[in-house]
Amino acid sequence: MMDWISQNSPAITALTSVCTLFVWLFYAQLLYLNFRRQRQPKIIINRGFGRTLQARCVISNMSPEPIFIEHIVAILHTDQGTLSKDMIDFEASPDERDEASRLIETTRQGPMLSGSYNHIGTFQDIIGRILRFHGLPSDDFQSVDGRTLQSIELRVIAVYGSEDSPVGAARTFELTMGESGEALVPTRLVTRRYASRPRRHRVRQWIRDLDE
Repeated sequence: MMDWISQNSPAITALTSVCTLFVWLFYAQLLYLNFRRQRQPKIIINRGFGRTLQARCVISNMSPEPIFIEHIVAILHTDQGTLSKDMIDFEASPDERDEASRLIETTRQGPMLSGSYNHIGTFQDIIGRILRFHGLPSDDFQSVDGRTLQSIELRVIAVYGSEDSPVGAARTFELTMGESGEALVPTRLVTRRYASRPRRHRVRQWIRDLDE
């Protein structure tokens, strides 16, 4: 055995070096994936203070760096198509708009620090704004102008850290009627993130749709 090892020592040494290289490459890949996962933006869209339409739509930045929110789009899905509205600006009367002296009083656009959160109003307010924007009555949230409301989708478009390409997040809540009244039920357990390169193309399409 020792003679065989002695005779084939160059080959054994080369094989050992190759195996060691693969082990180091494997650990390097794990470290890279873990680093990349920790550096990716993570925006969470959730409901707060209940499960009814009076619940607030809460947006949290769980990314390791700040984000700059550019758009918050609400899309109302009905049995007759979709209705959408950019919620980035506050709804205010002309007098209130003239009196607003600070940018924070007129728009939600701006930076959000890591670990911070904010809300954009109740889901009932959001639905009401969408319906008023499209000239539809907003006193009945189950049936409006012959439409049946099915779900509401929230999309956040933001710029992460020093990156130029926008990232996004989206989550949909079904509108259901139970024994205790109307309720919001998320269709997914977690917020869908749009941070990879193919999904960022989708976010850019969201922005183009806003300009149409």
